[in-house]
Amino acid sequence: MSMMKEFQEFAVKGNAIDMAVGIVIGAAFGTVVTSLVSDIIMPPIGMLLGGVNFTDLTLVLAEATADTAAVAINYGNFMQTVLDFLIVAWAIFIVVKGMNQLKREKK
Repeated sequence: MSMMKEFQEFAVKGNAIDMAVGIVIGAAFGTVVTSLVSDIIMPPIGMLLGGVNFTDLTLVLAEATADTAAVAINYGNFMQTVLDFLIVAWAIFIVVKGMNQLKREKK
């Protein structure tokens, strides 16, 4: 079997197309969740904590000089990324749980 024919069989299988669609939708969902966290969730939390903007939270290890930029640990960005991850993980958990329940009901 030629390489081109093998690739064609692989590419038109339902699983490969389903996977591609899932990746595209997942990427779009990730963008929406990132916006949700940074634009909707974190500002009120920052306000409750005294007007803190989480993206500005850093631990400066070395101040900037004329020749070099500052060296800092951006733990505020990390906190937002962790919150993004937790929301995405929770949403995926809910979807998988629902799909598993539907599979059990069909049996």
